[in-house]
Amino acid sequence: MPQPKVLIVDDEKLVRWSLRQKCEEWGYQALEAADASTALSLVRDEQPEVVLLDVRLPDQSGLDVLEKLKQTGDARAVIMITADPQLDDVKAAIKMGAYDFIGKPLDFDELQVTLQNAIEATRLRSEVESLRGEVRKRAGFHDIIGVSRKMTELMHFVRKVAASEATTILIQGESGTGKDLIAKAIHYQSARQDRPFVPINVSAIPETLLESELFGHERGAFTDAKAMKKGLFEVADGGTLFLDEIGELTPFLQAKLLRVLEDQVIRRVGGVRDIQVDVRVIAASNRDLERAVREGHFRQDLYYRLAIISIFIPPLRERREDILPLVDFFIEHYNRKFRKSVRGITAETRRLLLNYDWPGNVRELKNAIERAMILEDEPVLRPDYLPFSVRQPHTGVTAFEHTASPPAGGQPLPSGRWLPPLSIPEGGTSLEEIERAMVELALRQSGGNQTHAARLLDISRDALRYKMKKFGLMHSEEEKEEQPSPQPGP
Repeated sequence: MPQPKVLIVDDEKLVRWSLRQKCEEWGYQALEAADASTALSLVRDEQPEVVLLDVRLPDQSGLDVLEKLKQTGDARAVIMITADPQLDDVKAAIKMGAYDFIGKPLDFDELQVTLQNAIEATRLRSEVESLRGEVRKRAGFHDIIGVSRKMTELMHFVRKVAASEATTILIQGESGTGKDLIAKAIHYQSARQDRPFVPINVSAIPETLLESELFGHERGAFTDAKAMKKGLFEVADGGTLFLDEIGELTPFLQAKLLRVLEDQVIRRVGGVRDIQVDVRVIAASNRDLERAVREGHFRQDLYYRLAIISIFIPPLRERREDILPLVDFFIEHYNRKFRKSVRGITAETRRLLLNYDWPGNVRELKNAIERAMILEDEPVLRPDYLPFSVRQPHTGVTAFEHTASPPAGGQPLPSGRWLPPLSIPEGGTSLEEIERAMVELALRQSGGNQTHAARLLDISRDALRYKMKKFGLMHSEEEKEEQPSPQPGP
C-alpha cells in the first residue's frame, strides 16, 4: 500500500519542519506549502489524503482554502491548526466540513491519533464512493438494451421520472420485461441514489408475515416477536422501496399502503406511535390493474394513487428490433462469465430468434442465450442448443388465443376463447402427459413466474407448486421454500 500523503500548510517554516519530521517518522509522505495558492496547487497535483491547514495564511484565510477544498467533492480530510483558536473559527470550520481542529502548541501524541483516524476515514469514504459508483454503473440505463422507437421513447420518459420528485411510480408490463431494471435505474439516477434501494416481491412473502415485513413490529406484538423490528419502509427511509407484484396485496394491506402513500407515516404492528418516513415507492405488476379494479380485486383509490406516474414496458414481441442487440449484450456478458470467445450467431439462429414470440420476454431470451453459451463449443451459436420451444415454435401445445374469430381447426373453450389446432400422436398419449405439457408451457410463457403461471391455468399457486413437484419440475431451492415458515401468533 502506498504511503499516505499529508500536506502541511503553514506560514511558519519551523512549524512546517517539525510537522514534516513527525509525519515522516509516522510513515507518511509529507508535502509543504507556505501559502494558500501553493497549497491549492499541490492538492490538485498530488492529491493528498489529509491536509493540515493553518487558519492564518499570508495570502488568504485558511477557512477560504477549506471552502475551496470542499468544493472539489474529494474525500480528503482537512485538520485545522491555529495558535489562537476562537470559538467562531471552530464553528465555521466544522460547519464547512473540517475533520478536526487542533491548537498550538501542538500535542504530537494527539496529532498522531487524529491523523491516523483521518486517513482511515478518508480511505473508507473513498471505498464507499467507489462501491457506490460500481452500483450506479451496474444499475444504470446502459444495462437496459433497446434501439427500437418504443424503448427510446420509454427511456427518455424514465430519465425524466428519475429526475423528478415523484414519490409514487407504477411500472406495468408482462413478466420478464425488466420492470426491476427500470426501478433500479430510476433510483440510482435520482437524488435518492445514496440512500437505500429496498426491493420486495409481495407474492413471495406469506400473507401473515407481509404486514410485519413492510411496517415492522414492536416487541411482544405477537408470539414470536421477541424484539422490535424495523419494517422495510423504515429501512428504505430517504430512499426507494420497490414493491414487485403489487397486485397480490390483500385488501387489508392495500388500505394500509394507501395511508402510507398519502401521509408518509407508518405504524409498526403492535405499536401506538406514528413514524414519519420519506420513501419513494415504485410498484410493479404484470397484471392488468385497471381490470383488477373493475373486478373488485384492487382498490380504485390505491390504483389512482400509484398510477400518478405510470410506465408501461412493451413486450419483446412488439419490439423485435431489440432482439439482436440484446443477444449481442448477453453473448458479451456470458463470454466474460464463462471465459468463452463466442463471436456471434449463425444465420439460422438469427432467423429463429427473430421469428419466436418470446412469451417470457427478455428473461426468456437471456435464459436461452445462457443455455446455448454453456453448451456451444463452436465460435458461433448454432440452433442446436437453443431451447426446443425456439427451434420448433409451432410444434406442440401453444398459448390460448384471445380472438373473436376462431383459428382454422381451433378448439372452442367454454370461456369463449380458442385453442390453436391440436392433434394427438398416432401412438396415443395420456392426460397426465398433456397436463405436464400445459404446466411446462404456462411456466415458460410466464418466464418462470409461478403466480402468473397459476393464473394462466386458472389454479391456485399452491396447486401449481403441487403439480410442479408431481412432474419433477420443482428445483431443489424451490422445494426448500415450500417448507412452512414460522408465523406470528394472534
